[in-house]
Order: sequence, then structure tokens, then C-alpha cells
Amino acid sequence: MTTEGVVSKRPARRRFAGLFHGRPRLQVAALLAGPSAWLVVLYLGSLVVLLITAFWTVDALSGEVIQGFSFENIEALLNEPVYRTIVWRTVRTAILVTLTDAVIAFPIAFYMAKVASRRGKALLVIAVLMPLWSSYLVKVLAWRTMLSQDGVINWALNPLGLHGPGYGLTAVWLVLSYLWLPYMILPIYAGLERIPDSLISASEDLGAAPFTTFRRVIFPLAFPAVVAGSIFTFSLTLGDFITVRLVSNSQFIGTVIASSITNDLPFAAALALVPIVVMIAYLAVARKLGAFEHV
Repeated sequence: MTTEGVVSKRPARRRFAGLFHGRPRLQVAALLAGPSAWLVVLYLGSLVVLLITAFWTVDALSGEVIQGFSFENIEALLNEPVYRTIVWRTVRTAILVTLTDAVIAFPIAFYMAKVASRRGKALLVIAVLMPLWSSYLVKVLAWRTMLSQDGVINWALNPLGLHGPGYGLTAVWLVLSYLWLPYMILPIYAGLERIPDSLISASEDLGAAPFTTFRRVIFPLAFPAVVAGSIFTFSLTLGDFITVRLVSNSQFIGTVIASSITNDLPFAAALALVPIVVMIAYLAVARKLGAFEHV
């Protein structure tokens, strides 16, 4: 009885295995089916819920959420000057952080990819990754201590008659630039690694000056990697609120969302759509600039 059951199951197993034999695309689809379904349900599903919630309202007297379709929250975002100011402040800071990290990261990544020895390259990669091993909150609190009136920055600058930036927008820019710098260095480093050394040598052999080689050969080839790194720095800055709260009193998109969740969830959902729309536009531009060519 048991033997007959085993024998009867074998043809079915063989037929099932035959469906995948010689069909690599079907094999990949079967492997990705579970994770893809999980992603659709949790990630895309949560975005759909967020979009629906953005069109609800809150009763002014009872504070209860009214599950009816309304453009009240969207109109408030578009018509209230304070929210336009907050959005522009957040986007402007994200742009400044991205540009700062790009300027700092490019020479570091170039030295890692084209100048350093194999051992030095490994040590530099570890040095870039080490800040990522420590807690985000610990790093922000360390910067908060350094930026305080009695911090190490004022201790070093006061004898020169200078003062540190203290808490404020400048502090937000400094801390976020430090936090997201590794996310800019690594993509640029990977992009520079793909540039053949023979191209640089050929440019030098043809009499090009170092700056000309950089402007005409290196930077155009590495630019998609810079854009890819900027996606991380720009998006992470748009959504950050802990750093903003700890080192400044300014209002950013993240801080307003965090403070509105308990009192006005639909408005918080509507405001959360702003960075999503901004990032969709940013990703569209990044794709045109070639950021996804080697993905």
C-alpha cells in the first residue's frame, strides 16, 4: 500500500519538475513569487492605504476620523503658506546635503578607486562603512553634544574669536551631511571602479591636462553613479525628523508628520504624499540621467 502510494506520487512530481526544466524565466518567477507578493501586500498596500487616508478628514469637535472623500487636506497643503514654506525648507536642505556630500565624496571615492593600493582600498572601504555600524541615534546625540554651547566645536573656535553654528538649520545641514556621506561615497566608488584605467591613460597620452581629463572623461562616466548616490542622500533627508528635532527647532516635513499623526492622521497622510511625489519626480530625472544603467 505504501509502495504503491510512493510510486503514484513520482509521476506527479516528475510532471511538476518538468514544468520548470529548461525554462529559466519560469524558475526565476517561481523564486520571486513569494517575496514579490510580500512586497506588494506590505509596501504597495501600505501606500494605497496612505493615499486613501489622505482624503479623509477629522471632525473638529469630536476629533474622530471621518472616512469620506474630501480634498480638504490637499487644499490646505496647497493654500497655506506655512506648509509651502516647510516643504521648500525640507527640499532645499535635501538639495544642500546632496550637493555637499557629492563634493566631499567624489575625491574620496576617486582616491579609493584609482590611487590607493589594494590594501589601502580595503582599509578605506572599512573606514567608510564603520560609521554605518553604530547607531543612528548615538551619532546624532554625539553631534548635539558637540554643537552645544559647551561642546568641542565652541571649545576649539572660541580662542580664535569664532563661534560654532549652534542649533538650527546649519546644524541640520552639517549633521545630515555627515550621516549620509557613506551612501554617496559607495555608489561613486563603484562607478569609478568600472572606468577602465586605459581611458585615463589614453587621455593623458593625447596631451589632455588633468582637469581636462576629469571634465571630459572621468566625470561624464561617473556622473550616473553620482546621481545614484544622490537618490539615497536626497530621499533620506526628505524623510528625516529625529535629527531635525534634536539639533534645531525648525519644522520639516518629517517633524510635522510625526506631530500630526496622533491628532490629525489624514493630514499627516496627505503631507506624507509630498516626499513621495517629490521622489517620483526625482527618480524620473535620475533615470534620464542614467543612474540606473548598471543596475
